[in-house]
Amino acid sequence: MSDCLFCKIRDGLIPAKVVYKDDVCLAFKDINPQAPTHVLFIPHKHIPTVNDIAAEDEATVGHLFTAAAKLAKELGHDANGYRVVMNTNGDAGQTVFHIHLHLLAGRSLTWPPG
Repeated sequence: MSDCLFCKIRDGLIPAKVVYKDDVCLAFKDINPQAPTHVLFIPHKHIPTVNDIAAEDEATVGHLFTAAAKLAKELGHDANGYRVVMNTNGDAGQTVFHIHLHLLAGRSLTWPPG
């Protein structure tokens, strides 16, 4: 998608602080962090919302969680805890319509969020 911010980051057209990359996904620091660690995991494939995930995308979406857990462990957040979340559409707070998994850690996270 030529107008997608995250596709432009994926393609190197917009700079980002990349912290993880493999053949399925890319992860970079959020520009407006809500926790000391706030990383966004995006699939290389453009999928606008959770509503658009197809059966053939299941492995890709699962991989986002696996990659997030791997990075959380590498950063030392696995013992104290971390949060992973995807927002879907405007009322949930999605502002970039390319699915992305938020990894938040480094402080006590309250519930309920928002």
